[in-house]
Amino acid sequence: MNQNWETIHRQTPEWFRNAKFGLFFHWGPYSVPAYKNEWYSRNMYAKKNAINRHHVETYGPLSEFGYKDFYPMMTGTKFDAEEWAELVERSGAKYAGPVTEHSDNFSMWDSQVNEINCVNYGPKRDIYGECAEAFRKRGIKLLATFHHQWLWGWFMSSDPDADVYDPANEKYYWKALPLETNRYAPYRLPDQEFNQMWLSKVNEVIDKYHPDVLYFDSRTNIIDEKYRYSMAKHLYEDPSTVLTYKQEDFPADVGVYDIECGRFEKAKDYAWQTDDRLEDNVTWCMVQNPKYKSAVRIIHQLCDIVSKNGNLLLNVGPYADGSFHPDAKKILFEIGDWLKINGEAIYDTRPYKTAAEGPTAVQDANYTVEMVNAQVNNEEGDAGDINLGAFTAKDFRFTQKDGFLFAIAMGWPSDRTLKIKTLKTGTEHISSITLLGYNGPLEFCQNEEYLEVTLPEQKPCEHAYALKIAIQ
Repeated sequence: MNQNWETIHRQTPEWFRNAKFGLFFHWGPYSVPAYKNEWYSRNMYAKKNAINRHHVETYGPLSEFGYKDFYPMMTGTKFDAEEWAELVERSGAKYAGPVTEHSDNFSMWDSQVNEINCVNYGPKRDIYGECAEAFRKRGIKLLATFHHQWLWGWFMSSDPDADVYDPANEKYYWKALPLETNRYAPYRLPDQEFNQMWLSKVNEVIDKYHPDVLYFDSRTNIIDEKYRYSMAKHLYEDPSTVLTYKQEDFPADVGVYDIECGRFEKAKDYAWQTDDRLEDNVTWCMVQNPKYKSAVRIIHQLCDIVSKNGNLLLNVGPYADGSFHPDAKKILFEIGDWLKINGEAIYDTRPYKTAAEGPTAVQDANYTVEMVNAQVNNEEGDAGDINLGAFTAKDFRFTQKDGFLFAIAMGWPSDRTLKIKTLKTGTEHISSITLLGYNGPLEFCQNEEYLEVTLPEQKPCEHAYALKIAIQ
């Protein structure tokens, strides 16, 4: 039976369009082994692959040490919701939240629906609840992310002796299913009991914590339509809330389209979001010997996304004890320092008629169904990465707000001269130009080829430089 989705079509709330930048945190029992990535909980059960070999060599056979045995090791002894809130605030992000439940049936809130949660096991604290209180005290909107549609078949193992097949362990792993259900698009779809469990978990978070944004990972389309519709209708009883989705998991105009690690060549006439990770390993959780992307890389990505009507939702994973790697914190602080100076060109803005100028090509890219399938089929759960190119001082991104146009230069030219073809004579009548972070007007002239702007001798910041252009 088809649901009447048109009854819940809606405009994206202005607060979300204004926010531009969010943070989320992959944290769960998978953070204990910290090996390869957050798909450890699935791939440890795929006999003879790299993660399975590591698990057996490190912890023992799957019949003796299963995923549930990591729970007590996820101590959270250094988790401090106030420190997390400070990290979000310092980064400049306007909405944030821990992953509410990954694919592993471990709920990161005080759940009455699912006894496998962070109050009964692991940290033995209401992680999501503590974050909700700490974040909201600082005016940070609350994000909840759900991946639990993947639980359908997630733990099914090619090792018949794995603990997931012991009926006594159903509460940890769900009921035993045919192995093929761990595919992205299984033949056997979730039954009524699973669909109801999926819905009950989301509704419990909505009713108990009232998140401002619900994010759904891919594969939500395997959930029966009436349950997805019921959830969205319930969420939207509060008109200020936002739902984000991937691929075609919800109809267009019901929520905000999210492209994982993706980008668009041109601006869109609808609000959208990219979720990506600070990690420069192919992981969304803490791993041994983590690597992180540079602040300049994230700042350039943010500028590109915002110029095209999008938001950036950035992940960083903490250690099993709930603390963050100092390198990750340093980079997030650096992003926040840049936003303190240049946020006027980012927050509350809307796209200009031209989004981008410059030699560095940016093409449409998304973490497609084909890439998801490759990740499912790859023994290490790795389907590669999608990255922007390296920008130069000849690359610009444009935004506008309150009668001002912002031209963000992605570099500082050695001759301190910016040449912007988009704003040549005949395009805009410019009365004055300033540089965010610098006091005083800048010299400029327009000709038939470009707008030429002379920059001051000293940079006001690093990484990218925002011109504030007054237009008559």
